[in-house]
Amino acid sequence: MFGKRGNEGSGKAGGTIAPPPPVAAPSSSTAPAVFVEPQREQTRQQVAPPPMQTPQRKRPARTDEYYDTKAQVFSALIDTIDLSQLAKLDGESAREEIRDIVNDIITIKNFAMSISEQEELLDDICNDVLGYGPLEPLLARDDIADIMVNGSGKTFIEVGGKTLESEVRFRDNAQLLSICQRIVSQVGRRVDESSPICDARLPDGSRVNVIAPPLAIDGPALTIRKFKKDKLTLDQLVRFGAITPEGATLLQIIGRVRCNIVISGGTGSGKTTLLNCLTNYIDRDERVITCEDTAELQLQQPHVVRLETRPPNIEGEGEITMRDLVKNCLRMRPERIIVGEVRGPEVFDLLQAMNTGHDGSMGTIHSNSPRECLSRIESMIAMGGFSLPAKTVREIISGSIDIVVQAARLRDGSRRITHITEVMGMEGDVIITQDLMRYEIEGEDAAGKIIGRHKSTGIGKPNFWDRARYYNEEKRLAAALDEMEEKSKD
Repeated sequence: MFGKRGNEGSGKAGGTIAPPPPVAAPSSSTAPAVFVEPQREQTRQQVAPPPMQTPQRKRPARTDEYYDTKAQVFSALIDTIDLSQLAKLDGESAREEIRDIVNDIITIKNFAMSISEQEELLDDICNDVLGYGPLEPLLARDDIADIMVNGSGKTFIEVGGKTLESEVRFRDNAQLLSICQRIVSQVGRRVDESSPICDARLPDGSRVNVIAPPLAIDGPALTIRKFKKDKLTLDQLVRFGAITPEGATLLQIIGRVRCNIVISGGTGSGKTTLLNCLTNYIDRDERVITCEDTAELQLQQPHVVRLETRPPNIEGEGEITMRDLVKNCLRMRPERIIVGEVRGPEVFDLLQAMNTGHDGSMGTIHSNSPRECLSRIESMIAMGGFSLPAKTVREIISGSIDIVVQAARLRDGSRRITHITEVMGMEGDVIITQDLMRYEIEGEDAAGKIIGRHKSTGIGKPNFWDRARYYNEEKRLAAALDEMEEKSKD
């Protein structure tokens, strides 16, 4: 059914390998002849939040003999298998068919291999043909937050908030670039010398960034921000120590009563995770529209419309910016607008939406504190070319945003919600804010782990109290604030 195993099972044993056509999906690019360094022992998942880890002992690097054997087996496989028929199979069936053919080739060519070496070779070749080659073992691990490939020779991963060097290697930069092209082609994008920067996503929603030569001097740089298979909830964040139970209740109420929220934080601080958590408390009958550069939000409500920006084509035309999406949202009868990341003049349109009947809208922004978040919003409006007086801009900001939630990644790798800050309004030319809760660092233990606690600031009646009463949440809000203050006195 799949090829010529009966009379030409050995194939051609040449050293040069031609790339096969796509087999995993119609949208994928040409599958390259890739060489993998499997990491089977890394596939274990951690259920509890992982502690700080030390690098594992590296396995010996693959020898030239291994790569030569793999080249011969791969070449024979491509000559033997019928790729058009293979593409019709599901992933498991295709993998089993490839394993059967590779086993036949190893037997016919009489390669001297142990059972474990043969199993590793089988996994390698299956990953090459059907997946993302050397990245497959890392993508299978749910305890990895980031995968950072710095050229073919160095791959780093983030586990438990710490960056460790992985044993994964690519044969050369050509193989790495080919895998990058396969990833981005699945979402209709491309990366090559004429378009060396690309944002994309994996089928599971993981965010991908590729920057290729000539901009990346030492070879293509691939960065993958992995998403957990099981979406985190506020209850899990409480167990991890990112927020107290009372603080989590406060965030639930804020999301439920349709406060306009901006989540602020640095890179890798957990902004998108927190945004996903807050969207759990949106009523299921609300119409929600999301706008993102790379679609990664995982909303569970039934009435969600997901929009994604589009880069320009090779002629420099056809670009759809975030501002275009946000402006178009206003014509789609949204009840809430959620912007994955605010980084430009689209912030003005989002503020206008927040202030004109789209209560409960949310977005994230890169900044280091709630005050800096408001200043950055003001700067982004100015960068958009809006010639408005500074006081008018601040009045728009203070009239639109109700809550700023600050997330931070501490130096020990842990992530904490450090501030829940309310925007009160204006006094003269200054935006007035008040913290409802903040995280205070008290020191560190012998292992270098940060010791701190979330403390109430003693605010008993926040500015959104009337909104909470409208949604019949004032009793729960008062109880959460009282409990938070009581624990802060201990």
